[in-house]
Amino acid sequence: MRSAIKASSNSFSLFTLPFSTLKKLPLLARIVIAIVLGVLFGRLLPEWLVAVFTTFNAVFSSLLKFLIPLIIVGLVMPAIADIGRSAGRLLILTVCIAYGSTVLSGLFSYGVSDAVFPYLITPTSLTSIDAGAASIPPYFTLAIPPLIDVMSALVLAFVAGLGMAYLGLPRLKSVADEFKVLIENTIGFVVIPLLPLYIFGIFLEMTRTGQALHIVMTFAAIIGVIFGMHIVLLLVQYSIAGIIVRRNPLRLLATMLPAYFTALGTSSSAATIPVTKMQAVKMGVREDIASFTIPLCATIHMSGSCMKITACAVALMLMRDLPFTTPMFVGFVLMLGVMMVASPGVPGGAIMASLGVLSSMLGFSEQDCALMIALYIAMDSFGTACNVTGDGAISLVVDKFSQRVK
Repeated sequence: MRSAIKASSNSFSLFTLPFSTLKKLPLLARIVIAIVLGVLFGRLLPEWLVAVFTTFNAVFSSLLKFLIPLIIVGLVMPAIADIGRSAGRLLILTVCIAYGSTVLSGLFSYGVSDAVFPYLITPTSLTSIDAGAASIPPYFTLAIPPLIDVMSALVLAFVAGLGMAYLGLPRLKSVADEFKVLIENTIGFVVIPLLPLYIFGIFLEMTRTGQALHIVMTFAAIIGVIFGMHIVLLLVQYSIAGIIVRRNPLRLLATMLPAYFTALGTSSSAATIPVTKMQAVKMGVREDIASFTIPLCATIHMSGSCMKITACAVALMLMRDLPFTTPMFVGFVLMLGVMMVASPGVPGGAIMASLGVLSSMLGFSEQDCALMIALYIAMDSFGTACNVTGDGAISLVVDKFSQRVK
């Protein structure tokens, strides 16, 4: 009994005592700490304390359900309005290439995942999690019904965004921009800081059912495959760009390596923009083209992120033994490409923006989404590095095509 109480106080202090220290840690480090603590203390904590975290998870998942449609409206609507409002030949060309690259990377990821993951993943490996969670019910639940469902939010975002793009409507655009700031701050200062505690609760429950170790080992194998796909994707992108500009693709890719490693350290496309632009110019991209395409692609080109989310979604559906088809994932990837354009510039922003599509199109539960967040963030820096390095290839292609148009 004393050991259980001691373990309880230790785990609790790890979340409460060094709050200022934990706040300074990168999100990935906080997620890893949460997973490790959930695995270590899952069988040691008394039921009354586990029920505390179960209660928090129930309330937090209700909050996520409420926020997902608002996230879609708040991010997608102004993103569409901004692109349409400043529409020009060079912008349309860059957006089309970036969207095509994002979608093709998602389809490539689905094909590889569908072929490889069945050999790495045991079906039904998550089927007992729900039963384990039900064995220790929360003290209370708080129902927070969404104002609108996900599909209604998507339609509203498209209709309002296109309306603002083609009709002007400056006052409505101002409201949309302010609402976007509100949503981004809600994600950055409320949702993201609470995610480690939420994931701790998920792994706490999984440990009590004996599934946590198996899930962690499976995650490691999945991460290895996705990292390999990132390398292949960059080689394909620069091979295509090399053919178009008639340059050695390996030398072009080597020139962009400083941007890759900078993004690997910062996990931020925006923070890497100066380095990405500098290396793009060194590859031969004109200064004015690089100044336009690199900042734009940092927002709309998310091939690495789309690849990760698609692969993780296939993995979780296999772990849940849920049926899926190729047409289902084609539609999912096409919609995911749009959501990536609207992803906020915070760590884990891309996965947060895609939660609505995961739940509406693939039927993911709150726990599935929590596992997606944990798996995605574990590879966040690698996905960001893939995104920004691919921006250099797009800049090369846009530079070449813009010369032909002139």
